[in-house]
Amino acid sequence: MLQAIRRFFDTHVSASAPGATPGHSIELATAALLVEVSRIDSDATPQERDAVEHAIRDKFGLSAEEAAELIRLADAEISQATDYFQFTSLVNRHFSAEQKQRVIELMWRVAYADAELSAHENHLMRKIADLLHVPHGDYIAAKMRAREAVGG
Repeated sequence: MLQAIRRFFDTHVSASAPGATPGHSIELATAALLVEVSRIDSDATPQERDAVEHAIRDKFGLSAEEAAELIRLADAEISQATDYFQFTSLVNRHFSAEQKQRVIELMWRVAYADAELSAHENHLMRKIADLLHVPHGDYIAAKMRAREAVGG
């Protein structure tokens, strides 16, 4: 698995942070959080998977093929994770407050993509926002922007 992650980042994505290690890059951490939103309520719908891909492509400027590979790696990482700290700690270290708010907004877009907001999605969003130290007002503003963006 680590070889696949390393190969992906060596080939497609330059590390966005000095000292970022393959398998624990900011891109993979962000993708893992987005993937987790799509799968937290048992099954990722096609709309949620599309929202994850669009968010990753938009956030990191990746091609469809690169985004698909990053999503595959993120899915594997989140499946093996015991908590969210390994992902949120990277985001906290390398993203500004505005960038963290954008991550929360993208996560909300994934949650709203299937037109159903589950209690699990809502709980996850609050938990990640707290771990990213996003103030409540900014959290709500990101939620409202995401809802408007998906037509909800």
